[in-house]
Amino acid sequence: MAGFDRNFTDELRARLSLVDVISRRVPLVKKGQNYWGCCPFHNEKTPSFSVNEDKGFYHCFGCGEHGDIISFVMKSENVDFRTAITELAAQAGLKLPDYKPKSHEQIAREESYFEIMENAASIYQKRLFDPDGEIALAYIRGRGFNNDMIKKYRIGYAPKNNIIANKFVNIKQDNLLATGLCRRGDYGMYDFFRDKLMFPIFNAHGKIVAFSGRSLDGSEPKYINTSDTELFHKRKTIFGFNFARDAIHRANRSIVVEGQIDAIQMQCNGFPETVAPLGTALTEDHISMLCKANRNITFCFDGDVAGQKAAARACDIVMPFLRDASDVKFAFVSGGKDPDEVLKTGGQPAMQKIINDATPLVDFLWNLANAGFTVSTPNGRTQAEKFIKQKIEKISDATLRGEYEHEYNSRMFNQWHKWTKNKNNLQKIELPEIDAITKNTLIFITNKYPEIAERYVDFLSSLNISLDGNAPELPMNERDAEKYIVSLKLQKWLETLHIQRKELTAQMLSGVDVNEQISEIDKKIHDANEKLEQLISI
Repeated sequence: MAGFDRNFTDELRARLSLVDVISRRVPLVKKGQNYWGCCPFHNEKTPSFSVNEDKGFYHCFGCGEHGDIISFVMKSENVDFRTAITELAAQAGLKLPDYKPKSHEQIAREESYFEIMENAASIYQKRLFDPDGEIALAYIRGRGFNNDMIKKYRIGYAPKNNIIANKFVNIKQDNLLATGLCRRGDYGMYDFFRDKLMFPIFNAHGKIVAFSGRSLDGSEPKYINTSDTELFHKRKTIFGFNFARDAIHRANRSIVVEGQIDAIQMQCNGFPETVAPLGTALTEDHISMLCKANRNITFCFDGDVAGQKAAARACDIVMPFLRDASDVKFAFVSGGKDPDEVLKTGGQPAMQKIINDATPLVDFLWNLANAGFTVSTPNGRTQAEKFIKQKIEKISDATLRGEYEHEYNSRMFNQWHKWTKNKNNLQKIELPEIDAITKNTLIFITNKYPEIAERYVDFLSSLNISLDGNAPELPMNERDAEKYIVSLKLQKWLETLHIQRKELTAQMLSGVDVNEQISEIDKKIHDANEKLEQLISI
């Protein structure tokens, strides 16, 4: 492992899913919290090879093989450590640096950071219950927080003076500055957070790495977070994840809301699997963390314009992480409320209904296309089709991507291009009904070859039948499918012409001069028969 320290290997483990890496060689099936398959290191028929995504290791109960993502690549591909690291770095999209092990000074410095953050949290929490924290305490209690919740989440108050700079006067200033709690000004050190309601931010292991401060006087921005530091990166940190981790496994999903108060209230009122991003839009790193815990995610946003935009962005980011076992949904809180307000007014049942009514990703993306483009026009449909194609091209699983393409092709035909036309022919003749065999054949062609159905949409829509649903598989290739539709179109045209000729003949027998019209009909019948014979002979 020379040349690499735990910074880089930990980054690989954070970026890559152990299940994804192993499933490229071993078919895995989820049972409970683990994934199971036949061990690649010895012959077996009954799966005894277990993969635990959360803990990051695999174990075979048959031969005893055990390890992590790096050792799996080394053993399964019979390569050395450096080769395994190089391969995994390529998969993770990381440049392979020449890292050196952490020095004793760096380790000591990081331990100092954690100690400062822990002590600062204790100071802030104590100040919340002091007289100068009265307004902050009244606010948080007014939001439904009791003392147990305040204690669990280490909520506190940063007073208006420089309490941290003064308390840590004997701490090395560079270390204090590196935590983001203080800054250096013209007159010395001063606190970054002042007169703020303070929410500690924990890493996945439960250590405080940053703070989020909420204004109490109505000033903007409403929340400010610690700037990125050695310990803390907003793009890679999810609020509440340390509390929600086990619950995500039990619930077999995570719920993502917009803010930390919403996340805390959800966790304390029946939805412990809830988390939130930190003062920034969702990132690929956030989704990667959540997918490693569980690929089932319900995004729950406010129903306003900002919430809709946040949901659209989440949809875009989550696409590359989709697998056949993923269940991604979108729920919206309407009426200008947020999850916190819903829980206050309607309780857990009201919030549960919102979560239960969440829209699956496949429908949410379809709704985005319909809302964002004028699909009643050819130009709008073209734009919407390009939009959907761009999104589903991000799905890395080729089989799943193909299923999405098939689903949307079917929807485009059945919902965008099918309409009832008024027949403009003089006699207003209705086409003969379609028998069940023909209907099932057309349903099969529409589902199997939507591009053919698209070419003959005018004819198919004129039949006035529903082509939704499924039909039995038929031994019909693309060429034969198109011949079938063209043949049916000619047959229906001939039936219509014969009906028209019969009507004209009746008029002629009653004394009306329609000889010219009959001659035109006869010519059309002759031409249609010739085309049908040519088609059959191909």
